[in-house]
Amino acid sequence: MIRNGTIEIGDAIVQVSGEGIPLVFVHGFTTTAEFWREQVETFSARHRIVRINLPGHGPSRHPRDRSYTIEAFVEDVLRVYRALEIDVSILVGLSMGGTVAQSFTLTYPELVRALVLVGATPHGLGADVNVNNVLKAIDDLGVAVASQNVIERSFGSAAGSWLIEFAKNEVAQTPAFVAREAIASLNASDSRPRLQEIRVPTLVVVGDEDIITPPSESQALAEGILNSQLEIVTNAGHFPMLEQPDAFNLLLGAFLTRQEIELQHTSASTHARQNV
Repeated sequence: MIRNGTIEIGDAIVQVSGEGIPLVFVHGFTTTAEFWREQVETFSARHRIVRINLPGHGPSRHPRDRSYTIEAFVEDVLRVYRALEIDVSILVGLSMGGTVAQSFTLTYPELVRALVLVGATPHGLGADVNVNNVLKAIDDLGVAVASQNVIERSFGSAAGSWLIEFAKNEVAQTPAFVAREAIASLNASDSRPRLQEIRVPTLVVVGDEDIITPPSESQALAEGILNSQLEIVTNAGHFPMLEQPDAFNLLLGAFLTRQEIELQHTSASTHARQNV
């Protein structure tokens, strides 16, 4: 088994730490695995933390002879599961990563024990991020500036300038051809007809100041997924896990504890039936 450290799996750079039930994190459009940095210390004591830099993002490779679509990213995540010998995990997705996580869960339900969707939507993008405007901005300003402009609108009012600068530096790493294909695929994605097929326990989290994927989008997810709960983080924009990490980690920790209790209850019930 591959142990802890930074690992290249296919075209993705993956950061692994901790031991226990895998907690797999997938970032959003032009962001990186570093957007989950506030969760590593808190959860690595009881979980194997797997943070994926999707191909074309952050330090990962960006070959031109491959796709950068939601469907391709789902297969990249599967490749990580296979390489790390992950039989089942709790899958956490941010924004575009939430779309990837929904599709992964629908395609490979046996690999997902529970699902966490952060600043995500069931269909495309929030109204503030029009795909045509993003593509035009990439053409007119260059992908780095275009992505950084989106970042400046992504944080809530409580975010410090240092945090915004960190995020701007991270998103500047994604090449234009990757961003163009990814944003077009994200815009076209639509899980609404299949949300009821997601049967695993699901936590939906959104910042109350999120204008990129507003709370109404998370509400739609929570209403469409039967076994789900919606949590709104106050004083946070599109990145509640970075902007309000303590509040976010409390919500995620409570959700994970409930899954552990349910798993223990199910195991105990199964054992009792086998001994009748």
